[in-house]
Amino acid sequence: MRKISLKWRITLMTVLLIGITCVAMNLLLCSSGVYYMDTIADTLQGGGTIIMNGEGAESFDPQLITPDEDLTIVVNGAQGRFRTTNWYITAVVTLLSGILAYFVSGRALKPLRSFASQVEKVQLNNLADMRTNEDVLPEFRQLSHSFNQMLERLNNAFAAQRQFTGNAAHELRTPLALMQAQLDLFSAEHPDVLPETAEFLSLLQEQTERLAQMTKTLLEMSDLQTVARTDQIQLGPMIEEIFADLAPLAEKNDIMLERKGDGAMTGNDTLIYRMLFNLTENAIKYDRPGGAVRISISQEEKRLLIRIMDTGCGIPKEYRQSIFQPFFRVDKSRSREYGGAGLGLSLAWEIANLHGGSVWVEKSTEEGTTIAVEVPA
Repeated sequence: MRKISLKWRITLMTVLLIGITCVAMNLLLCSSGVYYMDTIADTLQGGGTIIMNGEGAESFDPQLITPDEDLTIVVNGAQGRFRTTNWYITAVVTLLSGILAYFVSGRALKPLRSFASQVEKVQLNNLADMRTNEDVLPEFRQLSHSFNQMLERLNNAFAAQRQFTGNAAHELRTPLALMQAQLDLFSAEHPDVLPETAEFLSLLQEQTERLAQMTKTLLEMSDLQTVARTDQIQLGPMIEEIFADLAPLAEKNDIMLERKGDGAMTGNDTLIYRMLFNLTENAIKYDRPGGAVRISISQEEKRLLIRIMDTGCGIPKEYRQSIFQPFFRVDKSRSREYGGAGLGLSLAWEIANLHGGSVWVEKSTEEGTTIAVEVPA
């Protein structure tokens, strides 16, 4: 019963109610009709002759029926036909009522379907624009009002989060830059330090660089909403440029890079480059040695579909949604080995979402993973 839609539940309950009502009326009508037929028969059996028509006035000639012999048979036959006709009428009325209830309930639930379709369009970047109309039926007014309040609270919470992230990243950028400068200066002024000290300085420089990169990424993510997205972008040349930038990493891991197809879109050139760069770099890092990374572009009338395919070991099914969350790592030991802050895929998701698109794991097996990006053309 839980899997039945509300529309069918209303229809079935209406049919059940009408069916019970029709059966009750049928029983009452049959009881009343039979009672009055018996009364008429008892009255007429007192004497006289009755002129009756058999099945119909047009098909049979009038017959003379003597009350004592034939009247009981005629009345009993009429009672049987009366009951049968009533049951037929009951079935037809119930069926027609069910059909009518199905279409009427569908129309009555139209505001709920409209509300559900609007809820499905809610995204992180359009919370403020997805308020529902509260001038609706009284039954849906409270629901619409509560939904609008929830969107407002979520929008305020995300805005506060973005502001805090941007402020924190901005405040961290200066001291980290100072620390990097001091470490570089100390290393340049003291080239003949002990091996233990040199290793310690190298570790400090590496971690400071990592923090600086993380701060830069967080600052970029907090400022995405203010970036203009009016550039005309040709993706083929952009991907070739990404391949050129990532060629040293691909050669180091013995990864072959291939591109198929081309397409054009409107957006921010820098952000789209960053999104595709992050996805391609991630595919190269986690591919098998001697593998391949292939990017295909499918141009349609209203959308652009980009697939980044690798030949790595795949992503476990339970992690395929989580990999786009900030700081999430499937294999923490390998992630530390490759560096990074765990924000590359999260930034790619934010950029795709900002352009009205989406990014997801389309397929992932032990033979490789396909990341799909869909954006409006």
